Order: sequence, then C-alpha cells, then structure tokens
Amino acid sequence: MATYATMNPQDRLIEACLVADARCGQPRALALLAARWQRRLLAHAVRLLGDGEAARDAVQAGWIDIVRGLPRLDDAHAFPAWAYRIVTRRCAGNIRSNQRSRALATALAAEPQLPPDDAPAGDHEGLHAAIRGLPPEQRAAIALHHFDQLSVAEVAVALAVPVGTVKTRLFHARRKLRAILEGDET
Repeated sequence: MATYATMNPQDRLIEACLVADARCGQPRALALLAARWQRRLLAHAVRLLGDGEAARDAVQAGWIDIVRGLPRLDDAHAFPAWAYRIVTRRCAGNIRSNQRSRALATALAAEPQLPPDDAPAGDHEGLHAAIRGLPPEQRAAIALHHFDQLSVAEVAVALAVPVGTVKTRLFHARRKLRAILEGDET
C-alpha cells in the first residue's frame, strides 16, 4: 500500500470519504478505515516504543481515542496527522509510565531500612526482606500506606493511580507477604 503522501488524489478522496462516513457513525466505513491505517499506526508505534507488544497496546488505546474523537474532526483530510498524533501521545504516555516505574523502583531500592529502635515488634528483618521481594508497584503502595501512614486516597495521589488500583495493589501485596512470612511461597 502506498504511503499517504504518495497516494493519488482519487485514493485521498476515498480516504476522506471513509473518514466522513466513519464520523457519521457508519461502522463499515470505520472498519475499512481501521483496516487501511492499522499497519501504518502500528509501525509508527513500534518505531517510537521499540516493543511490539507495547506498540499494539498503544495503537489499540489510540483507536479508542480515534473513534471517540472522530465526530469532532472537522477536516477529513487531516485524519492521517491527527491519528498519528493520537498514537504518538499514547506512546509518550507509555514511555512516561515506564520511566515513573523505573524511578519508583530505584527510589524504593535506595530506601533506608528502619533502625531497630523504630522497627515494629516481631521479625522486622523478615518483613522487610519480604517487602523488598514484592513488585515495585505493590512495594510502593505498602510502604506509603503502612510505613508512611498515608490513606488509600493519599497513596493514589502520590502514585498517580486510581484509588481502586491502590486497593488492588495492597490486597495482592498483603496476600503475597502473608504467604512469604508463613512459608507458603508459591
């Protein structure tokens, strides 16, 4: 398939008609538009992310944004640049999320251990070792909620995630910690 820049005027007109029909809610036009643009948008995302799986996720989320935003697209000829911009934003969000996760993991790895006089009663070293074994997201939620005594809502703000995500991370972290500390690791 030719690139958009090398398309003949007739193909560009067909493309614009597909966009216009998709904007009006024609499912077949949207399906044809997606079939024509999926490979190009995916190739673009792979170039930006360097990871095929992450690129597929970004393009899939991008298509959701495209479908939602199509009624507001005034110029059907602007579709290519607009669609690429949406996928680019999704990829940038993916990159930012990965950077935050790496920064969080680095910060948690550098977190000082509680001195013995500030440590909770019981096997604090075993507990801290078990916490260090949790995934970074769960480790952060546990540390902020239990050690820094932030509420679930405050943890959500601190980690820039929804409250439900914090609750899920705390639930899974507690379950893993219980299994580790009781010698039930699976």
